[in-house]
Amino acid sequence: MRAAPEAAARAEQAALRAELCVDKDAFAALARPWGRLYRACGAATPFQSHAWLSSWWHSYGRRGTLRVLLVRDEEDQLVAAAPLMRVHRPIPALKPLGGAISDFTDVLVDDARREEGSPALGRALFDLARTALLDFREARPGACVEDIYRDWPGPKKTLVDSACLELPAMPMEDLLKRLPTPRAQRTRAKMRKLAALGVESRIVPCADVEESVRTLLRLHQLQWRGRKVTSEHLQPRFHEHLLRSMRPMVAAGEAVVTEFRLDGHVVAADLTLLSDTLAGGYLYGADPQLRERKVDVATMLLEACTRHTGGEHPRALSLLRGTEPYKQHWRPEPVTNQRFLLARRRTAPLLCAASGDAAARQWLRQQRQRRAEHRDGGASS
Repeated sequence: MRAAPEAAARAEQAALRAELCVDKDAFAALARPWGRLYRACGAATPFQSHAWLSSWWHSYGRRGTLRVLLVRDEEDQLVAAAPLMRVHRPIPALKPLGGAISDFTDVLVDDARREEGSPALGRALFDLARTALLDFREARPGACVEDIYRDWPGPKKTLVDSACLELPAMPMEDLLKRLPTPRAQRTRAKMRKLAALGVESRIVPCADVEESVRTLLRLHQLQWRGRKVTSEHLQPRFHEHLLRSMRPMVAAGEAVVTEFRLDGHVVAADLTLLSDTLAGGYLYGADPQLRERKVDVATMLLEACTRHTGGEHPRALSLLRGTEPYKQHWRPEPVTNQRFLLARRRTAPLLCAASGDAAARQWLRQQRQRRAEHRDGGASS
């Protein structure tokens, strides 16, 4: 650890001090205090848990680029934290840990200390951003980084990021009541077929999680064989990350793995990530034989996920990033992530470059979509 000099001097006036963690072993040793801060931050998603981030860094991090800001009080308790890394291409920037495999990014601030914790973290981030742009992608509405952005004293810009879809915290039967009657009836028929076939589900105990995740990954590869798939999900580093992170996350109540058995064999497995306010269906694998037997896998998985949305603290059910047609069947609400670009005056050109690059990429996406629509229209005529 080393002190962030200007931030430490100012934060001490409020009995808070800022530190910069640049060592992976020191970051790994923060599991317990980070867990306490994570549980004290109502806006946190599972992608800000220590097990997820430290495992991600182990698989994806580059030596010498770790930059984790920590704000502590006079009793050495973590009040706020920003898990970041330094990148140099295409422009010098500080970005959240988690990368493309994380659907949400954010900083952490103790809800009970937010009035002092957010400004202290903001000052430390401002000091850290001397020569690099702060680029927070995929911030969910209500994220703690919104406070940092609001009070930022330098150049800043908000961009639209990925679209997500969410369902309210309801049991399956109540979700069915939101559907048009014919669709709800068809879905109930699919659920009856699952029961008639004898498909059984079980929540995997912590001791069996690694074996179950291996099965999930194997089934995931099997179901997408010969079809377009997220290529990263097939990479050894992604597999290693899930195998390393899931057992501690399940033990902490931050994830749950569900297996589905038919005729005594595991034919599907689902990984759902959990926080106090959110349940996110992250990854699943299903044997192609299920579709051959006319099993509606999406209905089977959604019913399993809804078991984790009720209780004393209801959780919204996030279908995470993407607006695929199969998700639309459930009449979800669109929730759009935001991208926050934060700079100092000397790094304002970096902000302009990042903003211009985002605009160019958006224009190219629109052009490709228009060409695809034109081709589809020509084919149908």
